[in-house]
Amino acid sequence: MSSRIFQSVVLQMKDSTDRAIGVIDSEGTVVACNELTCIGEKWGGAVEAVNAAETELVAFGGNTFKPLAGWSSQFDYAAFARGEDETARTVCAMAVVALNGAKAYYEEKHDKATFVKSIISDNILLGDIYVRAKELHFVSEVPRAVFLIRQVGTTDMAAIDVVQSLFPDKQSDFVLSINETDLTLIKQLGDGVEAKDLYRIAEQVENALKNELGLKVVIGVGTVVGHIRELARAYKEAQVAIDVGKVFDTEKSIINYENLGIGRLIYQLPTTLCEMFLQEVFKKNPIDSLDQETLFTINKFFENNLNVSETARKLFVHRNTLVYRLEKIKKLTGLDLREFDDAITFKVALMVKKYLVSRGIES
Repeated sequence: MSSRIFQSVVLQMKDSTDRAIGVIDSEGTVVACNELTCIGEKWGGAVEAVNAAETELVAFGGNTFKPLAGWSSQFDYAAFARGEDETARTVCAMAVVALNGAKAYYEEKHDKATFVKSIISDNILLGDIYVRAKELHFVSEVPRAVFLIRQVGTTDMAAIDVVQSLFPDKQSDFVLSINETDLTLIKQLGDGVEAKDLYRIAEQVENALKNELGLKVVIGVGTVVGHIRELARAYKEAQVAIDVGKVFDTEKSIINYENLGIGRLIYQLPTTLCEMFLQEVFKKNPIDSLDQETLFTINKFFENNLNVSETARKLFVHRNTLVYRLEKIKKLTGLDLREFDDAITFKVALMVKKYLVSRGIES
């Protein structure tokens, strides 16, 4: 952020009030002031006071402070007005309105993070992407991945600072706040990056948020893209990864879009079509007629690649006992899980049932 923009605003306000008005940065340095002798002074105590305050307007050291709009839990810039009285509070609040407007205009024109956020939000035309990238000297053609980080249960504004500290290069990697629960990391990658490398990055983020803030998160990972115009698609993929994972991979906290498999297809089907499919597959008895023990046996059989002996060993039952259970399932459903085609049909049916339950349809 250019201090010249702030300086221009506070100088224009000089004729409207006899109070000193200015701006400090996150280190407490006065970067703009209508009393020029103050510029460059260091007010470290003011930073602690503003960050620790429960209200936006803070009186400290003979001045009134209010943070400017920002994306992190700690302020990037704060406006101040000389004095701690009601007039100082009013002047400071009015200065913030003017400075926020100037800051937003500057970021729109010159800030790369704002540019990236516009791309993933589909708030910029395709033709404008090329123009803005050139203006910002933004490297367009380089591998990047989008990680959508969703806080589950409790949320903490400091999460964005933790993730930013892991990827401090703000010219290459971008950490953006989407809403009160979601953060997005757009990570620039080297050549030859594989899925396991993306998983390690997501795992690094997950562990940092868990260890430093005690947060539980789910992370969706989009496909690697080679051009900035594809970031919006990668962001949508990360969203889909979380949504589909919530239905079919509830035990996973890191879900890669490329690994969603058939779950991604089922998630896009109309619920009426899914209900028809279940009715056609289970003509003899509905899927709900299977008890929990039977469903557990079926899932174990699938986990062990339809291997009767291995499944029996994992279930601690005799092989003949498992064969008896599979015969019982065949009689109930008409599907022999030892036959590959029937097993595939049953596996898809179970996933379709999960999907319908997630949509509040129990039939």
